[in-house]
Amino acid sequence: MVARPGSWSMLPVRSVVAGDPKLDGERGGDWHRTVPAVRQVLEHGWDLGAATVLVGDNGAGKSTLVEGIATTFGMAPEGGSTGSMHRTRPTESGFAHDIRLVRGAGAPRRGFFLRAETMHGFYTYLDEHPGADPVFHEMSHGESFLELIGSRMMYPGLYVLDEPESALSFTGCLALLQHLHDLVRHDSQVILSTHSPLLAALPGATIYEVGEWGLRECAWEDLDLVIAWRGFLDDPQRYLRHVLD
Repeated sequence: MVARPGSWSMLPVRSVVAGDPKLDGERGGDWHRTVPAVRQVLEHGWDLGAATVLVGDNGAGKSTLVEGIATTFGMAPEGGSTGSMHRTRPTESGFAHDIRLVRGAGAPRRGFFLRAETMHGFYTYLDEHPGADPVFHEMSHGESFLELIGSRMMYPGLYVLDEPESALSFTGCLALLQHLHDLVRHDSQVILSTHSPLLAALPGATIYEVGEWGLRECAWEDLDLVIAWRGFLDDPQRYLRHVLD
């Protein structure tokens, strides 16, 4: 375990440990226990700091980890604020039923989970329960993400994001990075799963590379993600000729 915050921590989630959170609702399957990163957390626990970034290939377990933390904290597994009831089709594993979150004494209970792959359904849910929100379906994908982030991620709390770069341009990613940095500077906690080397550069974040080895802490410049993108941008043809031929 790394990034030990201490018992005095005001973080919404100081650590993730194996245990029974007594969640309501149906438990998913047990396939998550075969994923090395998830198994590592269940066996050894996982201490979290103010900002945590997860990177790795598809299927490595990033989404399973962030989904489990968000759900155990009280957010809907398909996205939404703490206490959200939004849900369409249950697809999550039983990971959230296998863990307990160690919270900081007096830490904020507010939170929001942004899950890129289910945002269309979440926007429909908001349309069906109208409030002060704009009609997100009438915006571009990127505009709606930034509008949602700006309206839901403002006050101290836990903010979990799963691959938000899927909707964002380069400048949109920079705007999100600035917003997340401001949140951390003002007593919020951020957990981010991403394939973007730009978002992975979140200042002060502890970065974990997720793969067949489980979770390992890694410097930004040493990430396979960063090395691969640097190589491609330096010489695209070196990569393309292998793919296209």
